[in-house]
Amino acid sequence: MRVALFLTCVNDTLYPDTGRAVVKLLTRLGVDIDFPMGQTCCGQAHYNTGYRHEAEPLARKFSDVFGEYDAIVTPSGSCGAMVRELYPRMGERARAEGRGDGLAATLAPVVPKTYELTEFLVDVLGVTDVGAYYPHTVTYHPTCHGLRSLGLGERPYQLLKEVKGLELKELPGAQECCGFGGTFAVKNSDVSAAMGEDKVRNAGSTGADVLCAADNSCLMHLGGTMSRLHTTMRPVHIAEILASTEEEPLS
Repeated sequence: MRVALFLTCVNDTLYPDTGRAVVKLLTRLGVDIDFPMGQTCCGQAHYNTGYRHEAEPLARKFSDVFGEYDAIVTPSGSCGAMVRELYPRMGERARAEGRGDGLAATLAPVVPKTYELTEFLVDVLGVTDVGAYYPHTVTYHPTCHGLRSLGLGERPYQLLKEVKGLELKELPGAQECCGFGGTFAVKNSDVSAAMGEDKVRNAGSTGADVLCAADNSCLMHLGGTMSRLHTTMRPVHIAEILASTEEEPLS
């Protein structure tokens, strides 16, 4: 199986350790994973801000870069949902506007083989115990795209429960949005900040020292909130927890 890592803009720019963790984890599980150097933005930022035609060249680029692979793995429910949920809509819109079936045909091949990391682990590799070790108390925040668009469900929890040394705490109000939402946080900053504070306070009530999620964009928002509230909790991407072992612990 030829597998490619779709790192995403946020991770490439701000959280490269998450990408390294994915490679470390999948390599440990016997997966030979490539990193196509031609990858760029998937177009989500453009599409969600209303620049839908401008997102189309980026979607075509994504298909060109990743089309030859058997599976595309991303440590981002948000960008994974862009490909799986919104690429088909882009194709349908182009068809409805009388621009033919070209875009839909171009994007269709990459849609079903794009997986968020926990989906790939549980559904494709068929594993929940990845040999991880992480001696911390953790609570998990299911981000909106992973929860509602991809339907990740119990997969992240199944993986975290198998991590040696990890104590998993239930997050009150887990299904509530953290308030990031991309440009929502910019256009509605007061509401966004209040939602973030609610999420961080709920996480703090569990006694966990780590707040885990599958999207660094949301963790960036929540990490900033933690700093402003002067909490001792840390935001950590699930890939970094799953990549951590007794021999090579997460620093």
